[in-house]
Amino acid sequence: MGRLLTLGRVSGIFGVKGWVRVHSYTEPRERILDYKPWILLADGEQMPVELLDGRRHGNAVVALLPDSTAPEQAARYVGAEIAVARELLPAATDESILWADLEGMQVSTADGCDLGVVDHLLETGANDVLVVKGTGRERLIPWLRDTVIKGIDLAEGRLVVDWDPDF
Repeated sequence: MGRLLTLGRVSGIFGVKGWVRVHSYTEPRERILDYKPWILLADGEQMPVELLDGRRHGNAVVALLPDSTAPEQAARYVGAEIAVARELLPAATDESILWADLEGMQVSTADGCDLGVVDHLLETGANDVLVVKGTGRERLIPWLRDTVIKGIDLAEGRLVVDWDPDF
């Protein structure tokens, strides 16, 4: 199995029949149910599980996992991160890129000034922000297509940005 991407976490028990509540990071929330098998990550362990059933419930998602017919059995899953193999998700394109595909990309200005590497992204109210680390400093660069983000080369793993290197 290749690289794992975390898509959510088991946040609690739901009902009396062994279901769990899922905090999903996908859009829409219930899309997490489309990717199988889940790999539950807890205490340094990886546990593949087959999702038996699942649905959206209000603002959350609920799921039924194996060997779970009562709240006491479901409790063992609470707190586990839900991951799937990267290859189960759609391939990145210039129009549709996963945050995980941006991490590790080289970032430079249009005139070739190297700014560093995308370490991670932050979700803010207005727009997402690239956290770029390089040359002993960290830069926060807004993810604004066409205004700040000028080019994406998925094959080369590079982003070109309109950004002042001194900022």
